[in-house]
Amino acid sequence: MLTTNATDKRNNDWDDWRWQLANSVTTIEALKQHINVSPEEEEGFHQVSERYSFRVTPYYLSLINKEDRSDPVRLQAVPNIQELEDIFHIEQLPSFHRSAVDSENPLWKEGKTDVSCIVHRYPDRVLFHVTNFCATYCRHCSRKVHAGQDSIVTDRALIDRGIAYIAERPEIRDVLLSGGDPLTVADSKLEYVLSRLRQLQHVQIVRIGTRTPVTMPQRITPEFCQMVKKYHPVWVNTHFNHPNEITPEAKIAIERLLEAGVPVGNQSVLLKGINDTVEVMKELVHELLIARVRPYYLYHADLVRGAEHFRTSIDVGMDIVENLRGHTTGFAVPQYVICTPLGKTPLNPNYLVGSGPGYIVLRNYEWRTWRDPDRLDLI
Repeated sequence: MLTTNATDKRNNDWDDWRWQLANSVTTIEALKQHINVSPEEEEGFHQVSERYSFRVTPYYLSLINKEDRSDPVRLQAVPNIQELEDIFHIEQLPSFHRSAVDSENPLWKEGKTDVSCIVHRYPDRVLFHVTNFCATYCRHCSRKVHAGQDSIVTDRALIDRGIAYIAERPEIRDVLLSGGDPLTVADSKLEYVLSRLRQLQHVQIVRIGTRTPVTMPQRITPEFCQMVKKYHPVWVNTHFNHPNEITPEAKIAIERLLEAGVPVGNQSVLLKGINDTVEVMKELVHELLIARVRPYYLYHADLVRGAEHFRTSIDVGMDIVENLRGHTTGFAVPQYVICTPLGKTPLNPNYLVGSGPGYIVLRNYEWRTWRDPDRLDLI
């Protein structure tokens, strides 16, 4: 477990999330003040930065082992020349996959609406973009081609159009505030959205998808938590990918959310060289449970241009799930999913291994089998 650099923490402004945003590192010169960068890495940084945005908070940078080029936080935050390599020969893929790789998450494309801040893929819930800005631009992001562009929501009028879209559709019971990262927006703007949504009787729950507990835990202020309490039920889904990210500061942020009555779930992405082993993933889910965060999803990395080098085979994810189930607490095992135009499709080991007249054959995590009655009328 890592913690933040003691010298940085002596800065009186360190715990102010606005200071973290204002002092985020966006240039190679500033980056070199935090970690060691080789001449080859510097050249790669310049090439990658011509295509993809770079931003990382001082806090998140402070988690990096300066000497370790394979540090899991470094791999997620610092540009790498591999982002320019076409590992999977994307131009040879079928046309759908080519367009998905060059644009955005296929789930979001499928749910596109005539209101640019709303994605409506599932019947009873919508994704509501409130910004396109993030505190840190993750190198594996499924929307990295859009990261750093002008905010999706640029004015109150567009937010109001999104709320109107939801108001006109009583089947919508669940609204997920997303981005970008919605917690880079001021409390007053977030409260405007929450208060308007709470005026709609058919909206039962509001979820906030944010990585700030990981990259900028200072954002989870007591004031923010007091504001959110007024609009329950509100849930938060966050995005821890490695145990090193679960720091004392992150635990304080989570504790504040929990004390405010906000349940916290975690959505990890399976990333090559970062969390693609049973050992790392088991440590991650155990640390999450200690912090009272429920492991929710383990996403198979999207096929995204500039992030192909993070992608593993499906077998890697299946092996992780196979070696978690039965070997740890049941609710510590996240649901392994892959995003397709069909939606989030679960990927699970098969525990039903046979059947016959009036019976089925099951196996457990030890590969021991059991014959169980099925249709009693056939026995």
